Amino acid sequence: MWRKASAAVLLALAVGFFYSGRPDLPEQILQYIGLPNFQASSPSQSGLEQAISSAWEALITLPTQRWSRVAVGVNACVDVVVSGVGLLQALAADPGAGLDHEVLHSKEDLKEAFVHFMERGAAAERFFSDEEAFQGIARAAAEYPGAKLYVGGNAALISQKFASYPDLMVLLCGPIGPKLHELLDEQIVVPPESLQETDEFHLILEYKAGERWGSTRAPQANRFIFSHDVSNGEMSSLETFVESLDEFQPDLVVLSGLHMMEGQGRELWEERLKEAVEAIADIPKDIPIHLELASMTDKDYMNSIMQEVMPAVSSIGLNEQELLFLSQAGAGPHAALPAWKGIPDVGRVSDILLWILERHGRSDPSSESDLTRIHFHTLAYHVLATVDGHWGNQAAAVMAGARVASSQACGLHAVDVDKVELKVPLEFYSSHAEPREQLNLNPAEPVTVWHRGNITFHMTPVLVCKHPLRTVGLGDAISAEGLVYSEFQTQEHF
Repeated sequence: MWRKASAAVLLALAVGFFYSGRPDLPEQILQYIGLPNFQASSPSQSGLEQAISSAWEALITLPTQRWSRVAVGVNACVDVVVSGVGLLQALAADPGAGLDHEVLHSKEDLKEAFVHFMERGAAAERFFSDEEAFQGIARAAAEYPGAKLYVGGNAALISQKFASYPDLMVLLCGPIGPKLHELLDEQIVVPPESLQETDEFHLILEYKAGERWGSTRAPQANRFIFSHDVSNGEMSSLETFVESLDEFQPDLVVLSGLHMMEGQGRELWEERLKEAVEAIADIPKDIPIHLELASMTDKDYMNSIMQEVMPAVSSIGLNEQELLFLSQAGAGPHAALPAWKGIPDVGRVSDILLWILERHGRSDPSSESDLTRIHFHTLAYHVLATVDGHWGNQAAAVMAGARVASSQACGLHAVDVDKVELKVPLEFYSSHAEPREQLNLNPAEPVTVWHRGNITFHMTPVLVCKHPLRTVGLGDAISAEGLVYSEFQTQEHF
């Protein structure tokens, strides 16, 4: 008996020592070994996921000053969502080695690019240059069993999310054909000039976590998007969008679709980027502009967006591929990293976000840049980085974005803790370099905050859906939800 008692005392001392250095040790472990839990903020018996979900519901509150009219443009289409492996098999494609292609010219290019990103579990979007070949693939996709048609294009998807708030009036400009118009929420206002006789179709090849094709296995669920979309590719609705703002009088403008121009050639995108910046310059300074980025492969093009467009907007939204590519294009921090391995390191992400706001944003009050906010999202967590004094309610905003990612991926209106899991590390650092601060995630208050100069970072975990039903549009929903819960603090411009 005394041996058992001594062992229990030693175990208690060991756990006590370990727990003093690891405050994130789950309550379940303490209960399992029969020790009392003295930390009031520890998760309940139902686990970390339940604690985080409950905290979100308690802490997420709308800002005092809310948007009333939001204008969104300019890419819109109909998404044809289909099994990527299934469609490629139907097209008689054989599995093989993956290879990235900046522009797709053939079915073989499509197969290689799909495999390249599937084996990484990474999202990507490419332009398909051959219209005739694309139309043949599109017909096969539409006829494939289980294929579904949805609202597509970042602008249209962001509009749909905004329209879920009945007191928010939403204007959408983009190439809107009859099928897309039918699919849009009735609350969305579409200028007559945006309506066209035919729809633009984008093909979304989805794959599940663990899905195999030949020797390729997907580490997580994601999708590969491609299209031959000239209207969106040339941003043909940009002028209509800007002209509509005078009459609509928005208090928030959201711009997307710049990535679609990449496949149109340097001459076109150089001209259109200048026209986009000129158009943005006409928007009053007290109206914030959010730019939603998407997958790109041309470093010169990304660098041009970074140099010319980003300083003209107030806020940007992007994921881990876009963040790293942006740093690679601009020779920023961790640019030598070829790709993220697993969950992106929080410290590295923080370094790049800081660099963007210091180099291309308004961290210096004397800067002419308007960029003061970046909403970063990846599978396991989200970070909002803001220049102090420009945005309010950002803790609620980052949590709201994570909550919608958790629920929408599972096809639900609310988080179901039985269908999600926590993948983010409970300990991480504020930077990858010294000096750096060691940070912890507290599930009872699931927003970790740190400061670097006059820039504040808000980080929250995502409760990752174990069996996602649809991954398309998650980034757009995240950015839109984050904006709904954000409060813009108007500054004096001299």
